[in-house]
Amino acid sequence: MPSPLFTPLHLRQLTLPNRIVIAPMCQYSAVDGNVGDWHVMHLGHLSHSGAGLLIIEATGVAPEGRITPNCPGLWHDANEAAFARVLRAVRQYSPMPIAIQLAHAGRKASCAVPWKGSKQLPQSAGGWATVAPSAIPFNESDAAPLALDAAGIVRIRDAFVQSALRADRLGIDAVEIHAAHGYLLHQFLSPLTNRRDDKYGGSLENRMRLTLEVFSAVRAAWPEHKPLGIRISASDWVDGGWDLEQTVTLAHALKTLGCDYIHVSSGGLSPKQQIALAQGYQVPFAQTIKRKTGLPTIAVGLITEPKQAEAILADGSADLVALARGMLYNPRWPWHAAAELGAQVSAPPQYWRSTSASLFKPEP
Repeated sequence: MPSPLFTPLHLRQLTLPNRIVIAPMCQYSAVDGNVGDWHVMHLGHLSHSGAGLLIIEATGVAPEGRITPNCPGLWHDANEAAFARVLRAVRQYSPMPIAIQLAHAGRKASCAVPWKGSKQLPQSAGGWATVAPSAIPFNESDAAPLALDAAGIVRIRDAFVQSALRADRLGIDAVEIHAAHGYLLHQFLSPLTNRRDDKYGGSLENRMRLTLEVFSAVRAAWPEHKPLGIRISASDWVDGGWDLEQTVTLAHALKTLGCDYIHVSSGGLSPKQQIALAQGYQVPFAQTIKRKTGLPTIAVGLITEPKQAEAILADGSADLVALARGMLYNPRWPWHAAAELGAQVSAPPQYWRSTSASLFKPEP
């Protein structure tokens, strides 16, 4: 029997050669939103890992939507030109499908990079005023964000669309909308951060409205043959917050709009979260969403071993598995998984002498 982990998957007209996804991982290495040499090395390195899909890190649709001043963006011609240079270099040597995660950080924007403490930066130190559904800061020490008015909401929705159009011009194969980890769309979804009394707040229908409007607008602009997915946090891990039941309702609505997959994570909205970490601790979220909606799901969260990943797919818990930190630690994880499970991966011929030639199949 062929390995489920190394079985192709079709998303619209995009064929993934296997079910291993490289999850988006912030690198905090852009300048004015422009990716550069670090990204040539980073993405180029990962593009030879043998994974089925590489998702570019959270990319701001507006300058104030970046997590840090060093996060990439796709709101300006210069950003697009910088990505074009990086992608030309990567694609010269790798046919791996590439997606991009489009994001707006909302109240969690304007922060220092992690190795400098991650705290919110004041404007005097290169930061900026943040926006959110309601004027509630993430940390008590943060400046309160500006509650978005109707015009601001429209600007952000349109910014997602414009960034998606730029991604299409770049030849990117798929887009993932970031509605997880406490960033802006997640802030609108959760009753902990959304205290609005207009059509974007209050009821579950209203709190879902912006996410669905953004998704619908991007789907209308994004080419029909290309996949469009979304990343969600299935739970805030805080009593009274966003939870799995609400996530399933959102997933049903997204399915009617043409969603191609849901990348299922959790947490990130509140410093009060209480997460019970364990191997595969988020997989049950993906399993429930898949079972109740029929949507393809990507499972994440302490998936570290090939046989563990294989079992998640074999029992129908998810359609793909994604690795992030594990892939940074072991960038050839898919090679090792293929060797353990009796499968093959694509790799450039320059690397074929590294181990048994039977592990590799020529890149198309």
